[in-house]
Amino acid sequence: MQRAAMHTGAVGDIHVRLGVGVIIEDARGWILLEKRSDNGMWGPPGGGIEPGESVAQAAVREVREETGLTVEVTRLLGVYSEPVDRIVRYADNGDVRHLVDVVVEGVIRTGTLARSAESRALAFFPPTGLPDDVTPPARRPLDDFIAHRTGVLR
Repeated sequence: MQRAAMHTGAVGDIHVRLGVGVIIEDARGWILLEKRSDNGMWGPPGGGIEPGESVAQAAVREVREETGLTVEVTRLLGVYSEPVDRIVRYADNGDVRHLVDVVVEGVIRTGTLARSAESRALAFFPPTGLPDDVTPPARRPLDDFIAHRTGVLR
């Protein structure tokens, strides 16, 4: 069987980026959000999936790097690619990206919450009290999680 070559490129000035987002609840059912340094908005921890890395490996790595926590991925919540929600311009460097994110649920296993250089802040929020400045690409996955929807393809 022949394997297709991976293509990473741009359409016009918009680069496609495959990433992972991890939604984590604490014992109270509050959701961990990170206020990112690159856009100044709140969203679940996450980031890019590196070549040769599984979604689960990327999720564990990104959460550990950004929060100091070790998580176990427990289930797939959805795959999000709708351009209307997923095209973003990064304020720190002006890059425009179409984000395609695999969103998973993670359970905290070990570690102490500590923000990284990628984060301005880390905090747990009640599902009914998320901040107003949630980054647009994270809004729909968070809404789906709160509504107990899984296996979402958008």
